[in-house]
Amino acid sequence: MDVTKAVRDAKGGKVDFRAAKDGIVHAKMGKSSFAPEKLQENFNALVDLVMKLKPATAKGVYLKGIAISTTMGPGIKLDTQEILARHR
Repeated sequence: MDVTKAVRDAKGGKVDFRAAKDGIVHAKMGKSSFAPEKLQENFNALVDLVMKLKPATAKGVYLKGIAISTTMGPGIKLDTQEILARHR
């Protein structure tokens, strides 16, 4: 309910996401007006955060698939193994 804090957090790069019961993570990465480099930076930060929050007790493949989309557009599946190789 603190508007000042919310604005400060948003400008400071706070990442908000939610996870559904079935393990799907929903998050905003940016707007269509963002430069491609900024969208890439935001995507990398999100993947890093999700992998950092992986529970120590989680076994096997933690991140099985990645798809991105616009708000109302179709999802585009990405090569998860290639992305994870870059983030190690």
